[in-house]
Amino acid sequence: MSATDVLVKFTGVQKSYDGSTLVVRDLNLDIQSGEFLSLLGPSGSGKTTTLMMLAGFESPTAGEIFLAGKPITKTPPHKRNFGMVFQNYALFPHLTIADNVAYPLTVRKVPKAERESRVNKALDMVHLAGKGERFPGQLSGGQQQRVALARALVFNPQLVLMDEPLGALDKQLREHMQIELKELHRKLGLTFVYVTHDQSEALTMSDRVAVFNDGLIQQIDRVTQLYETPVNRFVAGFVGDNTVFNGQVVAINGKSCSVQLPCGSMLTGVNVNQAASSNPVKACIRPERIHPHFAVDRPAANCLQATVDDVIYFGDHLRLRCKLAQQAEATVKIALASQTVPEPGDSVWLHLPQEHLRVYR
Repeated sequence: MSATDVLVKFTGVQKSYDGSTLVVRDLNLDIQSGEFLSLLGPSGSGKTTTLMMLAGFESPTAGEIFLAGKPITKTPPHKRNFGMVFQNYALFPHLTIADNVAYPLTVRKVPKAERESRVNKALDMVHLAGKGERFPGQLSGGQQQRVALARALVFNPQLVLMDEPLGALDKQLREHMQIELKELHRKLGLTFVYVTHDQSEALTMSDRVAVFNDGLIQQIDRVTQLYETPVNRFVAGFVGDNTVFNGQVVAINGKSCSVQLPCGSMLTGVNVNQAASSNPVKACIRPERIHPHFAVDRPAANCLQATVDDVIYFGDHLRLRCKLAQQAEATVKIALASQTVPEPGDSVWLHLPQEHLRVYR
């Protein structure tokens, strides 16, 4: 990312509401022009506060926010030219859909003919053409969210900020809207900053994801890297499903290490954050990366013997819950087309490929 590609820059930004506890701690973040960046994290992690500071609804306790190289910390929200979409839509119930969408143009004193043209274009963009004369109460939740999106886009903002905008929708509609939002972003080329606590939503839509916890960005990366190579235990546990084994490091070999489990079994994996010999560690692997073998004999190195406790049907895959000696239950995902469909009580060898087993201290 070159300096000319950076639209927004947070430099040493902190935020405290009570003067002692930092909700956001030393935030340094570059947002690239035209990217879809999601701020992901649990409640209280600092992601929404970061968005509110960018929007201008909150002021940093320390540090500076830059837009296109110019400081905006003291710029009021209405002068930042940002579109904003909230979870609760924030529509005016007494105004028609067209008038709701036109509101940002009205306050900017855009001439009526141009206003009508841009409103029609925005409604068409979100698949609500012909519904401009209706009122918000006559629309479904998904349609109301589209109106809020059209209103955020109608004045050609420099940046679109979204605070959990799909949180009130049911699962099927939410997933449909995720695809629509991603497609809109691709067509418009605007910069989107999106706050969510839903990791699947962040992975589905984003170019990059910043994972927040305890006021800090734990990792910011493209979605494939974030999922496949989490940099610490928090990211590994928060983003995607994980099967975890507790053990102790007994040998170091370059970027790998050998881990002994309480049952005596040995595993080798990627030594992510330089665990030392004798360190207690967690060895983590994605459930879809585990290869189950139902042969009697041990099929390969890096295998653990387990017993199938339950087989759960998920529509697009089967999920096995497996019991292991002196460990928490292991989850394994297998394709529906798998030749061997196990039964509860079956014995299974779980092969954990070394390159996908990540060890964290």
